[in-house]
Amino acid sequence: MASNNKKQQQTVIQFHPSSTSLSAKIQPLVLFNICDSYVRRPDQADRVIGTLLGSLSSDGTVDITNSYAVPHSESSDQVALDIEYHHNMFTSHQKVNPKEVIVGWYSTGLGVSGGSQLIHEFYSREVANPVHLTVDTGFTNGEASIKAYVSVNLSLGDRQLAAQFHEIPLDLRMLEAEQVGFDILKKTTVDKLPNDLESMEATLEHLHALIEDVYRYVDGVVEGRVTPDNDIGRFIAATLAAIPKMSPVAFDKVFNDKIQDNYVLVYLSSLIRTQLSIAEKLNTAAQIL
Repeated sequence: MASNNKKQQQTVIQFHPSSTSLSAKIQPLVLFNICDSYVRRPDQADRVIGTLLGSLSSDGTVDITNSYAVPHSESSDQVALDIEYHHNMFTSHQKVNPKEVIVGWYSTGLGVSGGSQLIHEFYSREVANPVHLTVDTGFTNGEASIKAYVSVNLSLGDRQLAAQFHEIPLDLRMLEAEQVGFDILKKTTVDKLPNDLESMEATLEHLHALIEDVYRYVDGVVEGRVTPDNDIGRFIAATLAAIPKMSPVAFDKVFNDKIQDNYVLVYLSSLIRTQLSIAEKLNTAAQIL
């Protein structure tokens, strides 16, 4: 009898990611550039496409630090990029910052849309394993959907069928001033932008809340209600040691001197704007006469 233990051959669909440990980190400036290019887009354009610049670290993290929009036109079955404009812009950026290289491309909209694979293939010729960043400039439901993808090859046996976008971790870290601007950007309507005093007031209120949290933690540890953490204790000690020892009178003097210096700068800038305005009007009057 013939043996029935023959192994059955199976055809398996496999994913072949180009990098399994790749992640991305984006600077807030890039988001502001993308939103600005979306606002300035042509009337007939539904979305904006552009190039991402940055660097790749040894641990597989792509640091996205800059971007610029690339003119394009697209239909239901094709996409055309202004390649010459893209290369000219990259050459100009290289003259300013040679360390910034092409790391991928971006598009506005919610998630991956039609024609993205064609554009990704072009950027795959510009850089190995480019990152595709999508930014929901419509801020659907008041949330900023910002995602990063890489291309993953899909094969059937030994034959490659297509490529699929695979989402990778994206880290977005902001300073407090950047977070204020980003929160305003998410709102559909804004009564007015906060001035310097309002921003300082919000920052001081946040600082006061943090100090209150530290006070409650320290009191809880001293009273035995909270289990002490050595790492937190060392961090608090290092923070207190970094604060310069200064009497209240000296602190008030330094603070007031700093405010007066800022007022002087504001006054000088106002004078310069006034002089420029007067010079422009005199020049216009001279040309008329």
